[in-house]
Amino acid sequence: QVQVVESGGGLVQAGGSLRLSCTTSGRTFTTNPMAWFRQAPGKEREFVAAINWIGRVTHYGDSVRGRFTISRDNAQKTATLQMDSLRPEDTAVYYCAASSRFGMGDSADFYDYWGQGTQVTVSA
Repeated sequence: QVQVVESGGGLVQAGGSLRLSCTTSGRTFTTNPMAWFRQAPGKEREFVAAINWIGRVTHYGDSVRGRFTISRDNAQKTATLQMDSLRPEDTAVYYCAASSRFGMGDSADFYDYWGQGTQVTVSA
């Protein structure tokens, strides 16, 4: 059974930083892209960042570009989202996703496996 598990969410003041981690098990995604999405209350799920299989190509949503950094460690089967200069509007549940496809996408439909999400709350 494939599992995607996020960790590292929490409460932080505006301007602060948080680091989210995503661990996969049950199958290997070392040749597949991974991504982070988020969903705030009353809003649609939003693309945050994606990374290709080897970690050399990344893509970010407009609202986080320059503040967030996605990375991965295939040996550890993990993906990480470093979030700096956090803003109250970054408050959301953050989801890690992995795809069985190749390449890289910014649409939720591109990803087959999802974690349960981790809450990030940024206070003003």
